Amino acid sequence: MSIEGWFGTDEDWVRPRPRVAEARDVRLALASLVTVALGAEVMRSLGAFSEEPHGVAWQYLGMVSLVALVLVRRTHPVLVTAVTGVHMITLGVLLPMTMSSLPMQLLYFFLIFSGVAWARDRRMLLAAVGLVIALMVAWVAWAYAVGSGMQQLTARFAEDVPEQIGIFDVPTAVAGFMLLNNGLFFGGAILLGQLAWRGARNTARVVEQAGTIAAQSLQLRDQAVVAERLRIARELHDVVAHHVSVMGVQAAAARRVMERDPSAASAALGTVEKASREAVGQMRDLVGTLRSGELESGGARPEEAGDRSPQPTLAALPALVAGATTPTCEVTFQLVEDREGAAGRVPPPVQLSAYRVVQEALANVHRHSTARHVSVVVRVEEEADRLEVEVVDDGLQRAGTAGTGLGLLGMRERADHLGGGVEAGPRTASQGWRVRLWCPLDGIRRSGPAGLAPVEVGA
Repeated sequence: MSIEGWFGTDEDWVRPRPRVAEARDVRLALASLVTVALGAEVMRSLGAFSEEPHGVAWQYLGMVSLVALVLVRRTHPVLVTAVTGVHMITLGVLLPMTMSSLPMQLLYFFLIFSGVAWARDRRMLLAAVGLVIALMVAWVAWAYAVGSGMQQLTARFAEDVPEQIGIFDVPTAVAGFMLLNNGLFFGGAILLGQLAWRGARNTARVVEQAGTIAAQSLQLRDQAVVAERLRIARELHDVVAHHVSVMGVQAAAARRVMERDPSAASAALGTVEKASREAVGQMRDLVGTLRSGELESGGARPEEAGDRSPQPTLAALPALVAGATTPTCEVTFQLVEDREGAAGRVPPPVQLSAYRVVQEALANVHRHSTARHVSVVVRVEEEADRLEVEVVDDGLQRAGTAGTGLGLLGMRERADHLGGGVEAGPRTASQGWRVRLWCPLDGIRRSGPAGLAPVEVGA
């Protein structure tokens, strides 16, 4: 990784910047001032400042000016990094004992760390860090080649170590000691500051991802609510439309034959009674399904949830077809299986959708068609992993009737949800109308969006 990459110059993330120094920065600055002043007075009491070239006022000016940088360490971090390096070198030349006190050294370290951790312009930070390192190298070189401090330190160690006892001589060891000390000092501050910056970046990303997940969860919840509302609308439409249509057709047939064929009228009225009971029962089941979660959370008796009838399946189609047959319209049913018992192995949601499609198609025939015969064929092909439902009638559109299209729209939504498709429209070879649904047996889309044929919504 390059130096620029390590410092994050190519990162898009920018650490949020406080508009002004916050209360914690003010408190930290006051605590720093007290600490460095106390450290200076302790050193003064020990006689460490006896050879300091300037007086107490200049010493406190150096300390206060450094402490002031604490107030802007997060609002102007790059400037703080550069000024801290300049301040350290300048004070080291003018007031070396003041600069070298432990509280001041810790404050220098903290300010460089803060500048690297909070810098928003990482390229400018890289330039500021380069300036600090260059000043450090220049200071060491000056102290070694020109300054008297290095000579004094070398002379002091030379008195204690008259002969070389290690792999380095005294001057080389003193120079190495200074380089190692300063390298660890500046390098540690920069390294820890960069780690803090990366930690803040990673935290921000996690927070952003959490926000995205929360937003997506809300969106998915809303989509689930909409999907559930559509499902309920389809169920209500199919149940009500079918049974009301059957009751209307059978009631009309009973009225026509009541005088000349009372037994046929009685049979038709019996069908009306049966259809009304089935409609009420299915409506009760649907409402019970919708309220089951609310009842259970509210402490309802568990057995109430088990009293509902199961949802219709392919096995219920013969009864549906029989109930849809009228004196003027014969409805036949045929189940085609490539393997025995294949229909019973179809998942219940797919069976329910197939049942509802047949139910809606028959309701449309009774409402809008003059058909005398309707054929319902269900094909279950496990070998081809395919379920097909076909409803064909031989009638013409009844005058004065027009559909809303909601029934066929519901068919299309069911087919799309199951990864299949729907065809609905007039027959081409002869008169009548055909509705055809196909989908995978498990109701799971295999690849890409299902190709749905255009749906005629006027039936």
